[in-house]
Amino acid sequence: MAQRVFNFNAGPAILPLEVLEEVQGELLNYHETGMSILEMSHRSKAYEGINRQAEANLKELLGLGDNYRVLFLQGGASTQFAMIPMNFLPPGRTADYILTGSWSEKAYKEAKLFGNTHVAATTAEGNYKRTPNLDEIQLSDNPAYVHITSNNTIFGTQWKTLPSFGEVPLFADMSSDILYKPFDAEKFSLIYAGAQKNLGPSGVTVVIARKELLENNPKDIPTMLRYETHAKNDSLYNTPPAFSVYVLNLVLQWIKKQGGLVGMQKRNEEKAALIYHTIDNSNGFYIGHAQKDSRSLMNITFRLPSEELEKTFASEAEKAGLVGLKGHRSVGGLRASTYNAMTVEGCRGLQQFMLHFQQKNG
Repeated sequence: MAQRVFNFNAGPAILPLEVLEEVQGELLNYHETGMSILEMSHRSKAYEGINRQAEANLKELLGLGDNYRVLFLQGGASTQFAMIPMNFLPPGRTADYILTGSWSEKAYKEAKLFGNTHVAATTAEGNYKRTPNLDEIQLSDNPAYVHITSNNTIFGTQWKTLPSFGEVPLFADMSSDILYKPFDAEKFSLIYAGAQKNLGPSGVTVVIARKELLENNPKDIPTMLRYETHAKNDSLYNTPPAFSVYVLNLVLQWIKKQGGLVGMQKRNEEKAALIYHTIDNSNGFYIGHAQKDSRSLMNITFRLPSEELEKTFASEAEKAGLVGLKGHRSVGGLRASTYNAMTVEGCRGLQQFMLHFQQKNG
C-alpha cells in the first residue's frame, strides 16, 4: 500500500483506517452473501439489517429512545435547507435562524423561499469570529422553530453552550461536528448532518427527529421531500445510498470501540490543543480567526503574515504528507480539519511542521 497522508480536508474527509480496512476485506463478499454491498438489493435481509443497525447505533451513542427516528437520506445537508421549511413552516408562523457563518446563511436563504423568516441573532458584522452570546438572541413572536449551525467549517467557530428555547422546537445542522463529544440530544427536535465530515463517506445525510415531526407533513409538497415518506418506509422508499450507510455504520461501531462520545471528546480536545497551542505561542506568526471562546475543535482556521506565505505553507505541507490545509476559497487562509477520525499522530505532525515553518520563515 502506498504511504497514506494525513488528510486535513474539510469534507469529504478522513475515515478511520480500521474502517477502511474492514470495507476492503468485505468489498467482494459481504458476510458470505457472495456479493459486494455495492451490488446488493436494498430490499435484501442483509442490507435491511445494516440499515436497522445503523439507526440503533446512532441512537445509542446519542442516548435517544423510541421517541426519535433516524433517517438516511440523499441530497446532502443542502437539501435539508429546503426540506425543513417545506415541512415545518406553516402559514402564519415564522422560522427563526441564528446566523454564524456561510452554511447558516444558505439555510436561511432557502427558508425565505417558503415563508416568514427572522434572523434571531448574527455575528456577521465581526466576520463570524464568534458564536452569539445567549443574551443576544431575540426570537420572533411566534416561531415555528429555531435553526442553528453547531459548527462552522469555513470560519472555525463552534457553539460551546448549545442554546435551548423551551417549547420552541430547536433544529440543528451538525454536519461538521456531530458525535464529537457528549451533548443533550433530547433538547433538539431535529438534527441533520451530511455524513462526509464526521460520520462516513459522502452520499448519505442523516436526519434525527422526534417522531411527531415525521407525521402529517404537508401533502402539497413532493413525495420525496416529505419526511413522513421516509419515516414510514424506514428510509427505504427508494434506493438508498446503501454503500454510504454501510460505511457509516462501521464508523459508528468504531466510535463505540473508542469509548463513545466521552472517548471522542478526550481525543478531540488533545488534538486541537496541539495546534491551538502552536498558534497562541507563535508571537503573531500564526493568527487564529476565531475568538478563543468560540474556537472549533473540528476546524482550526488561521492566517500567516502574507497570502504568499500561506500558499507556500500549503504547498510544502502537502509535500510533507499533510494535505487539505488550504482555507475555504471564500475566506482564504489555512484550515486544519481535525474530525473524529484524525489521529493524535497527525496533529502532532502538523504541529511539528508549523514550528519548523515558522523557524524557517518567521
